[in-house]
Amino acid sequence: MTPAIRVARPEEMGLLLDWAAEEGWNPGLADAAAFHAADPGGFLLGEVAGEPVACIAALRQGARHGFIGFYIVRPEWRGRGIGIALWRAGMERLAGRVVGLDGVVAQQANYARSGFALAWRNVRYAAGAPRAVPGASGRVVPAAEVPFAVLAALDARVFPAPREEFLRAWLDAPGHQALAVLDEAGAARGFGVRRPCREGSKIGPLTAAAAPFARALFNALAGDAPGPVFLDLPEPNAAAVALAREAGMAPVFETARMYAGPAPRLAVGEIFGVASFELG
Repeated sequence: MTPAIRVARPEEMGLLLDWAAEEGWNPGLADAAAFHAADPGGFLLGEVAGEPVACIAALRQGARHGFIGFYIVRPEWRGRGIGIALWRAGMERLAGRVVGLDGVVAQQANYARSGFALAWRNVRYAAGAPRAVPGASGRVVPAAEVPFAVLAALDARVFPAPREEFLRAWLDAPGHQALAVLDEAGAARGFGVRRPCREGSKIGPLTAAAAPFARALFNALAGDAPGPVFLDLPEPNAAAVALAREAGMAPVFETARMYAGPAPRLAVGEIFGVASFELG
């Protein structure tokens, strides 16, 4: 069965997030506008006889990169070729780019057959009420006190292309708490965001030049967060793993970060929390 495929409209993002919630992905309460801002033409909707039945995100990131996510076929429509039609449409939209994804480990072999290679594992950690971690350093301030260009420069170290539109929307979204950390000289050395989700809270991104700055941000963001609290982090960053474990958090889920094409050179050691598995 070949669905009609079109770009999802902004007002339809809530439907896609409802589907994500039913899959157990626990989206944020204000994700819709920020996700759409990441690439307004990147969320594709599959329809059968005018009924929305599936979706995929094929997000263009700068001129050379892209990301596949939000890949959902409604349970009652699976096994009819709708998913592969959407996959092909998404990959066609990203043709000529290095494409990344965060896939469930069970699908890693299928993605490999489509030309994707494993770069690292991302692991979701969770705790009902995380403990404060020792070894924190720096002065934590509202992110709004730091010039946006400075935050964007920090973000550019851990993401393959500029994403100012998404970042502005993410920092300012309703219910989001955005903080930055300054060193003794007053220079920004990291920033983080906590957002309310359908269950508890998620911290991400959590980006810092060194572990002590990440610890200061984590303590400030997690201290009064409605639980459970979730933190998605790249397993190769041992300092991030140590932070999560010292906070009393435990692994509850993981994804395979994979790329079709050469993996971008990111400062993975500065990624203490991923913004979203759906967007990279």
